[in-house]
Amino acid sequence: MVSADELKYWVAFSGVAGVGRVRISQLREYFGSLQDAWKAPEGKLKQAGLDSRSIDALVTLRPRISLDAEMEKLERYRVKVFVYEDSPYPSRLKEIYDYPPVLYVRGSLPAEDEPYLAIVGTRRPTIYGRQVTEEIVADLAQSKITIVSGLARGIDSVAHRAALDAGGKTVAVFGCGLDIVYPGENAKLAQVIMEHGALVSEYPLGVKPRAENFPLRNRIMSGLSLGVLVVEAGERSGALITAHQAVEQNREVFAIPGSILSPASQGTNRLIQEGAKLVRNYTDILQELNLTIVVQQAEIKEFPPADEVESAILKQLSSEPSHIDEICRRSGLTMPEVSSTLAMLELKGIARQVGNMNYVLARRN
Repeated sequence: MVSADELKYWVAFSGVAGVGRVRISQLREYFGSLQDAWKAPEGKLKQAGLDSRSIDALVTLRPRISLDAEMEKLERYRVKVFVYEDSPYPSRLKEIYDYPPVLYVRGSLPAEDEPYLAIVGTRRPTIYGRQVTEEIVADLAQSKITIVSGLARGIDSVAHRAALDAGGKTVAVFGCGLDIVYPGENAKLAQVIMEHGALVSEYPLGVKPRAENFPLRNRIMSGLSLGVLVVEAGERSGALITAHQAVEQNREVFAIPGSILSPASQGTNRLIQEGAKLVRNYTDILQELNLTIVVQQAEIKEFPPADEVESAILKQLSSEPSHIDEICRRSGLTMPEVSSTLAMLELKGIARQVGNMNYVLARRN
């Protein structure tokens, strides 16, 4: 773990234009610490490998910033700071080439072993786009998938709200400091997200939203996630940038098909044409990401079996229908044992009969 004294210099360098993970590594290797690098003269900074633009930015920033005041402000806003050497830093994000050296977090990031999926789309969704987003996100959230998006107007906001309404977790990635909610109309939504997930940014407090920040923000959204779902996107939508970054990061890309006559679906239809996975419902995503078994195991953990008979039968249930005769055969239990236990599991809401004595593992609503 980085010490408290050294942490403030990580925070300081995160505000210097042109200084990312590679430059920070060079500075630490040359000077031994970021504290020494922060105080170094221009000549030494140049010898360490900084370009003139970054040196100018650093020299301009140094007299203007109080590092202690910055740390106090972070504490006041309850912002946690993770550097890439810290264990709390998301390991999945470190898989991408240009991961940020510093990550600012308000709230709590869901556990590392919980799957994340990024959802992006147009800022002007159609009724169809809203409906599809709400339905698929609700199912994903109930399946314990953390929804990642960018808090923008349109599909982003719909995705965050749908996840929260379904009792799930969601993460919003900012293109500015975490003390600034953009757009301002989403201030209440950001507060709720922080209580049931996290707000995340690579930018220190006080950094205002700029157009060039958002394409960079998108790489974090896809980097945190196993894949990206694009709901609606025009031919030049920013959501397509996220999809292309996901491909570069070796993440899965999913897209919702739409009418060939709808401008809002031109981008998503083209993604499908280029190889993105066509999504009809949430199970298409779970199956592609091999998450079906993970979800089923999570559901079973919520309802620990009452005895060995329940445990044996639960092992035979999945999202695919199983006939009662097959459950008897695989579990080695008698028909009366299986029949009475399945009836009890139905009462508990754990199992569900889908007709002709076929049973599935029921999802919690």
